[in-house]
Amino acid sequence: MSLLKCVLVAAVGLLLSGCGPEAPLSIGFIGGLSDQNSDLGQSGYNGVVLAVEQINRAGGVQGRKIELVVRDDAQNRETATKAASELVAAKVEAVIGPFTSGMAEVVVPVLAGNDTLAISPTVTSMDFVGKNDNLVRINRASRDNARDYARVMFLRGERKVAVACDERNRSFTLSWLNEFRTAFAKQGGEVVAEVAYESRPDTDFGAVVGAMLKKGPDSLLFVAGAIDVARLAQQARRQAPTLPIGASEWAASEQLIELGGKVVEGLLIVQNYDRDDDSPRFNEFREAYFKRFQKNPGYSAVAAYDAAMVLFEALSRRAAGESVKAAVLRNGPYQGLQQRIVFDANGDTQRKAFFTEIRDGAYRKLDETLSR
Repeated sequence: MSLLKCVLVAAVGLLLSGCGPEAPLSIGFIGGLSDQNSDLGQSGYNGVVLAVEQINRAGGVQGRKIELVVRDDAQNRETATKAASELVAAKVEAVIGPFTSGMAEVVVPVLAGNDTLAISPTVTSMDFVGKNDNLVRINRASRDNARDYARVMFLRGERKVAVACDERNRSFTLSWLNEFRTAFAKQGGEVVAEVAYESRPDTDFGAVVGAMLKKGPDSLLFVAGAIDVARLAQQARRQAPTLPIGASEWAASEQLIELGGKVVEGLLIVQNYDRDDDSPRFNEFREAYFKRFQKNPGYSAVAAYDAAMVLFEALSRRAAGESVKAAVLRNGPYQGLQQRIVFDANGDTQRKAFFTEIRDGAYRKLDETLSR
């Protein structure tokens, strides 16, 4: 073959390779997929997977398909640190997650070392509010939820509340309790007992509830994940069957009802989305989610889907040389499944909440005036 022919063949090869599909856009995911409270992370993962599949079928982001790089934090600080480091090494554009404030404490700094943005669907701790860092949050702050709980519980006639907190997610639970205690006192109520425990398979939940009851409360409040709340509710029904019970938003997953059954009937809990929404947008999402995963979406799935779609829209409009966070903040507001998502300069947002009570094996929305 002549030199000229070799050059022509090489040139054609280069042209053809340049016309091929562009390299995928790597997006990280980090959440608790294997720990005892994995319902939050698994549901969030499903929401992100659905968003990725839909965006890829529509052509991807600027012609590039999304490739999801998944890591399990196992709700363990060591595991989370390793997982975040692996996402940095994979050179992901951004990370969706983490899903608990306790994991955000270790994940966010690791990602910050490489200027990688984390967009969390569910983190609410005040430790991450009002900070110009590499974290953008889809959820409202624990302060807002705790204040609403104080108002609603007082309106329901509860004056002396005993609270149990899982210290394994201290960044969230202690932040939540501090805000609730202050707000409830302003209403005229009192937190008469604060029982801290660490969630483990061998935790004595009977002893936890027994300690809560020593101060004579007129209601019990559990700041914990779904599995623990189901166990705490079981003990509450045994030891004080007539006392009202409630749980923080952390437990508001589908698994709570599946695990708790009759013992969680009557439990008060807030949702960050409207389960009764019959709008075309939400119905389409709900049907697609059920078709893909054979179950209905929970709050973590809704928030994670919103987080993914916010990120993909921002990336599709990202200017040359612009950071991912700058693109996210510049291109809002975004239309979520149910609510407009508006970020402030720090990447914080507001989200409407809906109070529910578990009745007849389902979350039933309370009077709209309670959700104001």
